[in-house]
Order: sequence, then structure tokens, then C-alpha cells
Amino acid sequence: MKTVLVTGGIASGKSKVCGYLSSKGYPVYDSDSRTKLLYKTVPGLAERVEAAAGVPLSGLSAIFDDASMREKVEAVVHPEVFRDFVAWRDGQDAELVFFESAIALQKPLFDPLWDEVWLVKAPLQSRLKRNPKAAGRLSSQQEIPEERATRVINNDSDPKSLYSKIDNILKQY
Repeated sequence: MKTVLVTGGIASGKSKVCGYLSSKGYPVYDSDSRTKLLYKTVPGLAERVEAAAGVPLSGLSAIFDDASMREKVEAVVHPEVFRDFVAWRDGQDAELVFFESAIALQKPLFDPLWDEVWLVKAPLQSRLKRNPKAAGRLSSQQEIPEERATRVINNDSDPKSLYSKIDNILKQY
């Protein structure tokens, strides 16, 4: 089984790519939604996160403005996400699975998981138009150098063009 990280900056089109992959029957692990599920299903995780952050879960959006808080929360959450992903992946019956995350490539803990990295890129103006919160969160995400990616998908047009690019990549497997 090959594991592909789909990454990119906020509003670059990661979710659009992963939604398309999912619609074609590929297993996709959405790290954001799975993390929220883990808060509810892993005993004590929500409490450990709240203790690390010093705020209730409802106030966690503060991590986008507070690097120290973000690091403390990630130290608690990321090992759980790693374990959850491995268990999820091991339960899949597919030759190709995908992990969607904006930040996983920046976290060495996750490095052993990827066989490939697909970097989704989009012009800054398009990203800001797609997600008004993008401007405020850009500073909390490092720009991902193209050299770290196996493939770069430029999401600089319409969805049909994006899907065509993905189909062309998938033909190579």
C-alpha cells in the first residue's frame, strides 16, 4: 500500500483534491475532522488538550496566533493522530491511500508515513478569495518548498482543470 500526503497552504485546494479522490473511491484520511473525532473518542484527550492549551476546546482557534500554545497542543494531539492514522490505514483495502493535512510535512513525527507528497498550490489572491480567514492564518503555516514534494499540483484554474490534473497523475499508478 502506498501512502500519499496531500498538503498545501490554507485554501490552496487540498480539500478539493481529496474530495475528488474520495469520489473516485480512494480512501482519504482528513486529519482535521479525524482530530476533532479523537477529542470525543480518545479517553482523556480533550482534557489533556485543554490543560496544555490553558483554554477550553472551544477556544483552540487561539493556536493560530500563539506559537507556544500551538506547540503544546500539537505535542499532545499529534501522537494520537499518528496512531489513529496508522490504525485507519491498516484497515484499508486499497493500493493507494491519502492523508490530508496542511502541516504534517512540517512535523518530523509523521515523516515515516509518506511514500509520496502531493503539494497543492494556488495563487495567494485565489486563496484569500476562497477563505477570508486565510490571511490571518498564513503566519501559522510555513510555506512548503516544492522540493519537498513528489508532485506539485497547481490549482490555478477551475475545478475541471484541477480534476484533469489529478486524473493524469492517477494514470501513473
